[in-house]
Amino acid sequence: MDAPAAPFAIPDVVTLAIPFFVALVFAEMIYVRVTKKGAYDARDAGASLMMGLGNSIIGGIFAAAILAAHYAVYEFRIFTIPWTWWSLALCFFAEDFAYYWFHRVSHERRWFWASHVVHHSSQHYNLSTALRQTWTNAIGVTWLFWLPLSFIGFPPLMTIMFSGISLVYQFWIHTESVKRLGPLEWVLNTPSHHRVHHATNPRYLDANYAGVLIIWDRLFGTFVPERDDEKPRYGIISNLGSFNPFRIAFHEWAGIWRDVTHAKSMREVFGYMFGPPGWSPDGSRKTSASLKAAWAVRQSAAAPASIAAE
Repeated sequence: MDAPAAPFAIPDVVTLAIPFFVALVFAEMIYVRVTKKGAYDARDAGASLMMGLGNSIIGGIFAAAILAAHYAVYEFRIFTIPWTWWSLALCFFAEDFAYYWFHRVSHERRWFWASHVVHHSSQHYNLSTALRQTWTNAIGVTWLFWLPLSFIGFPPLMTIMFSGISLVYQFWIHTESVKRLGPLEWVLNTPSHHRVHHATNPRYLDANYAGVLIIWDRLFGTFVPERDDEKPRYGIISNLGSFNPFRIAFHEWAGIWRDVTHAKSMREVFGYMFGPPGWSPDGSRKTSASLKAAWAVRQSAAAPASIAAE
């Protein structure tokens, strides 16, 4: 049985939004220049725009194949879910849930991090950073995380639609110009929550994986609030120091290749490919877990000293 037909034309919301993305980047540049709040680096912003352009071109090349994979899985669906108001509501939550796990695993497993690290490679946090997207989603098979929705029985185009809406929503949260949004902070992913996600401060590492809704982070224990007394530091643990789009796009894949070709056992091969970013056989490299553990020790040591000083 074919998928139920959509009752309306499904727009390519991401493509339609691109002119607005670019216009808002330039508007924020002017705002930052006038108010001196925030920061822009022309080379960094240019690299982000190039990454976004490449992502759009390469994504278009592979879009049909990924959609075909959804339809192939849909043939074995558990249910046949129609296009109704309740299925749209369910699909919104299901897609956002899938995004949370894609995003979390992309930080916890190096193979997926190799694609996602591109988005974190800027040491600035502004709207241009939102456009710094990977060129290797297709070969990195990050699209696998959404296939269970087709297996459940959501029409593939419904899933694709909400995935696009999620990406458009996430554009505006890449800014330091918006502080906090009151009660909405409890439910939505906001600029404050996402600043934490992009930070390299040990307190903030591996947190706030939300797409649209922050509820999954609160539910699964990965939520960390932004603190006024600790400004986020952006980038990655070992910053690239390069604005070359090809280095940005492929540096982690090159690192995996180097490690795998020098591995001494299949255990090491698996660890280098699917262990946490920074994994090494002897534990000599830095991982998020080791950085957070070292930070926790320092915090514990500092606490008695501060109490004594009082």
